[in-house]
Amino acid sequence: MSENTSAGGTTRRQLLARSGALGVSIAFAGDLTELFDGTAAAQNLGHSGYGPLVPDPKGLLDLPKGFRYRVLSREGDRLRSGEGLVPSNHDGMTALPGRHGRVHLVRNHENRADGRVPVPKVEGLTYDPAGKGGCTALTLDRHGNVLSERVAIAGTAVNCAGGPTPWGTWLTCEETEDKAGTNGYTKDHGFIFEVDPANPHRSGAVPLTAMGRFQHEAIAVDPRSGVVYETEDAFVKPFGLFYRFLPHQPHGGPGTLRAGGRLQAMRVPGVPDLSSIQEPGTSFEKIEWVDVPDPLAAQTPVRLQDFGPKGITHAQKLEGCYWGGRSVYFASSFAHSAEGSAADHYGQIWRYDPSARRLTLVIVFGPDTDVQLPGESPDNICLAPGGGLMVCEDGNGAQHVFGVTRHGEVYAMARNAQNLGTPEEPEWGEFAGVTFSPDGGTMYVNCYTPGTTFAVTGPWRG
Repeated sequence: MSENTSAGGTTRRQLLARSGALGVSIAFAGDLTELFDGTAAAQNLGHSGYGPLVPDPKGLLDLPKGFRYRVLSREGDRLRSGEGLVPSNHDGMTALPGRHGRVHLVRNHENRADGRVPVPKVEGLTYDPAGKGGCTALTLDRHGNVLSERVAIAGTAVNCAGGPTPWGTWLTCEETEDKAGTNGYTKDHGFIFEVDPANPHRSGAVPLTAMGRFQHEAIAVDPRSGVVYETEDAFVKPFGLFYRFLPHQPHGGPGTLRAGGRLQAMRVPGVPDLSSIQEPGTSFEKIEWVDVPDPLAAQTPVRLQDFGPKGITHAQKLEGCYWGGRSVYFASSFAHSAEGSAADHYGQIWRYDPSARRLTLVIVFGPDTDVQLPGESPDNICLAPGGGLMVCEDGNGAQHVFGVTRHGEVYAMARNAQNLGTPEEPEWGEFAGVTFSPDGGTMYVNCYTPGTTFAVTGPWRG
């Protein structure tokens, strides 16, 4: 995710600067083993990286010795489908298995109303002709060669993150609450859309309205129950909520989420703001889920609606969300008391166990904890098949993809070598959308600007 903008036009970076958080190191407290419990990555964690980064003579991507990259797609190039240009603002992404060893990459484009290169409008795939966001889909053969690149959905807005489904589709999330008539839009925005990378026209451009209209960030699907968990990225008070969607057809497939369901928000009894919890390992039993009065937020944003005398639980900057083992994990990027949070932190990762109805604070990011991340502002996170976490950096200065082992060892995996500024005042675009191929042999990652999608191969430890 890049710079979020509040209703008053203030960016996340400006708010951070005002609070003094820019330049502060980010750290993890606690044992990262918890994050990988029950996953393939749990078996092979512990290495300390792949050595120093080697400057790329082409000035694109610096990697450790023995690794190499391939540019799959760049902003402004022609789409192989002939539908138009590759859109700008590459953001969240997933890699899904296809037939005959193929891989489908689905890539978000976080274009706002002023996006540089809009997602081309395609008949049957366009929600709002005034929207510049959407997704593109690349299909790669078993050797990593690009077979096709085309529009997967268009006419949406601020497509930030999302998440894969167990049935092989991508749920792309609009991180906005703009209604028709705002910024030139002809339809309301703030929805989730399902994208079928193998056949985009099968999924079309249908908003999943029952899943709510708010500043969506990411989702995770419980593969056993079909419940979809959703985060709300609201960094200006009132802060966002953590949601679950109970689909009417929980064990369906592509398109079944259109059948609707119930949207609920999480209530932690006695805890109106998650930032007030500071000790890793703190758990809460008997978590409550409260029906959202108006999921479409026709008059009042969901986070401001009346959830009864007990209220509801808020959290600043809810972002990443993924399923691991038998639990869903979700992250709060930061909390600042100066902006209305109950307490300060530089990031939390929470675990919710549905079977036990238990919520646990697993990790705290902060300057006084044990493991320091050399950069700042971790954004997209994914599980590396044989090496813990991969973390995309979104901050000032040089931008990296960092690896983090379960013991808290941090190493640089990649550095963006594309200077957008001048030699005197260099500027580098953030990373986003880090993900791995189904066989674990290739890391895919985006540079947000200039929009570039890389495939990284090498001696991954598995």
